[in-house]
Amino acid sequence: MAKVRKLILVTASHLPQHRYFRRIAYELSKKLGVEYEVKQEDYVFLNEYGEKDDFGMAWAPQLFAELDDGRVVVVLSQLPIDPKSLNIDVEKGLEQALEKLRSYGVEA
Repeated sequence: MAKVRKLILVTASHLPQHRYFRRIAYELSKKLGVEYEVKQEDYVFLNEYGEKDDFGMAWAPQLFAELDDGRVVVVLSQLPIDPKSLNIDVEKGLEQALEKLRSYGVEA
């Protein structure tokens, strides 16, 4: 089983999703007992490790985990939206992040 060394949030504070990603990163780091690092507009990191659109461009914010085996994996790249209220669902985002970590073999 892999373990998370730290979480890495690549974001830009002016983006509307920033506060939601920051909250998810904070809650996830508490749950896992690891630190989280915030990188402001680090597009080199995003292009190396992040998800990209159809044109090969990475976007921010994205949340990553550095695992004890050295891998850097995407944990969350898009926020879920509640279909009834059309609001961002932070709790579901946290659940999706945990699910993604489990898919990488992390005990979460």
